[in-house]
Amino acid sequence: MPILPTVPETVTVHLGQPSSDAQNVTVSFPDYIKNVASSEIYPTWPEAAIRANIYAQISYTLNRIYTRYYPSRGFDFDITNSTAFDQSFVYGRDIFENISRIVDEIFNSYLRRRGSVEPLFAAYCDGVRVSCDGLSQWGSVSLAEEGLTPYEILTTYYGDDIDIVTDVPVGDAPDAPLIPLREGQIGPNVELLQRRLNRISANYPAIPKIYPINGVFDTSTTEAVKEFQRVFDLSPDGVVGPATWYRILYIYNGIKRLSELNSEGLTLGEISTQYPNLLQNGSEGAGVLVLQYYLSYISAFIPTVPAVALDGYFGASTEAAVRAFQSTYGLAQDGIVGEQTWRELTDVYQGLVASVPIRFAEGVALPFPGEALAIGSQGEEVRIIQEYLNYIGETYNEIPPVNPDGVYGPATRDAVRAFQRLFNVPSQEGVVGGITWVAIASIYEDLYEGHRAEEGQYPGYPIGGAS
Repeated sequence: MPILPTVPETVTVHLGQPSSDAQNVTVSFPDYIKNVASSEIYPTWPEAAIRANIYAQISYTLNRIYTRYYPSRGFDFDITNSTAFDQSFVYGRDIFENISRIVDEIFNSYLRRRGSVEPLFAAYCDGVRVSCDGLSQWGSVSLAEEGLTPYEILTTYYGDDIDIVTDVPVGDAPDAPLIPLREGQIGPNVELLQRRLNRISANYPAIPKIYPINGVFDTSTTEAVKEFQRVFDLSPDGVVGPATWYRILYIYNGIKRLSELNSEGLTLGEISTQYPNLLQNGSEGAGVLVLQYYLSYISAFIPTVPAVALDGYFGASTEAAVRAFQSTYGLAQDGIVGEQTWRELTDVYQGLVASVPIRFAEGVALPFPGEALAIGSQGEEVRIIQEYLNYIGETYNEIPPVNPDGVYGPATRDAVRAFQRLFNVPSQEGVVGGITWVAIASIYEDLYEGHRAEEGQYPGYPIGGAS
């Protein structure tokens, strides 16, 4: 089972952007939230709006801490005070009395999606100067004035499938194991390691599956660790010290984040290597989405490149990620994506995709390989899509069967068109670009997991009443 979130006693805040040499300060968790709330919102707002915003700020912070977002990237802090990356925190500022009282009441509560464990990454913005897919701070004021409760305000922005978890235990969650994990050891950390590696192997098939997952560090676990270390350029010794532990956590969180974005159906546009014209701060649209997609994928492999939100707007965080990419690959660090930066970006992205073997494996939804598929395309990527479509077609007979021969002919194009119409995929008709690939793979994985659970959720044991 995953480790349940706890509320830490303290938060270490970096007073600047992640890579700056700014000071770190450590404050109690309630004091940190009081400072953020006093810096982000007004004490004169309706109390329902204040509470909704504080719930979002708590959840955002706990997500950063629970996922070890910054430690897994090699930093020695929990969160920054840079609003380009995190929340506003003004060290030493005065705290508003009513905000302090509310935080004391609810600091050990957070938001999560039903069926999930981790605190919701509750993105938000002011809703006036900047708009976003999360909570609008000024919008929450209007909703509170209409009489909505804090929970109703939150569901307006984050959906009806969220819960407020209350009475969360206070105490620091375990960090990386104090003793490196190696063959022969047993315990919950080994089981957690095994589960994460098996989840990662669904996206990186070069990593062998560990079976059974039993908390025993056996030979299959060693081989999986070694292959993970080889794929992600670590010393392949099969021992899980802090560097390997945090790298596994980093990749695991990255995969979960990308999977969640895909399941929410965010329109990434058709991923293309074609240069979309100059992109810079203030740019918007499909070209920016593609840029952000590339940067986020690269960030899973390259620690110096931060992930960015896929919102189609070239803001401060996207510019910072572009500068980091340019610095990493020896380009002029102007934060502008011209043709040279775009070419290097797509070369790095395609190189990373190619570094992990892509082949069909039953029940595994593979990531987009980097190039669109259309009439005339051939290869394993085409066969994978054909296999996915055939499986989906067993449930949705609107999708005609195709021969999984790895050749993208008229029959495959017609099946893709049928899928796009059936699932309302905004895509170039009959072409499998990024969004269509993600949609097909996601539906395939959902159907496969559902069928597998129905047929043998408890292998070896009949499902029924006691005899």
